[in-house]
Amino acid sequence: MAAARTLFDKLQGRREAIGRTRDARDGSRQTLAEYLAVANEVKLALDAFGEQLFGELVDALQSQLTRALQDVLDQPIELKVERGQRGGAATLSFYVERGGQREDIMKGQGGSVVNVLSVGLRLLALSAVDEKQHRKFLILDEQDCWLRPDLVPRLTQIVREAGQRMGFQVLMISHHDPAMFEKYADRIYRCRPRQDANGAYVAVEQSPAMPMDASDVG
Repeated sequence: MAAARTLFDKLQGRREAIGRTRDARDGSRQTLAEYLAVANEVKLALDAFGEQLFGELVDALQSQLTRALQDVLDQPIELKVERGQRGGAATLSFYVERGGQREDIMKGQGGSVVNVLSVGLRLLALSAVDEKQHRKFLILDEQDCWLRPDLVPRLTQIVREAGQRMGFQVLMISHHDPAMFEKYADRIYRCRPRQDANGAYVAVEQSPAMPMDASDVG
């Protein structure tokens, strides 16, 4: 009888242990179910928030770059941005619209649309960078290559004003006549190819400093 009683007590203890384990697992499953329910709600909320931010980004791109295009090119065109998905990631496609008619940005105004949008997108991207990881310096290499000479000062003005507003130093490299930059550039350097007994080299000449506008003083 003693042996049977001992065996019974062991089995009873094991039964109770199994019961506690089962109850703990049931509690874990309930907790997990509650977490998944909340997680789904959080995901939906984050998706909605991301969609809102993405929509605001698209609206800002359309508005600001349309203004830049119209200011520089003096044409009644508007930038349009189409949102999409590719490979699980959000995508943006750009085109311009004139009088309700869609135009390819690669062909619009002989490529000048691309010049303006390229500069505008770079400036907008710079406005979002971490100042601790990026220096406030932007190089624009031949970003006016397809612009008519009379439109170059307009682009230079936009770049200058954006640089001042964001605290960026900007270096523009161009083959246009330096006179096109005199109104808005702080300094102008001419790079001329030269040849002497030692071989070919590039001579750099600084133009006289341009007088600052009264609005720049302060």
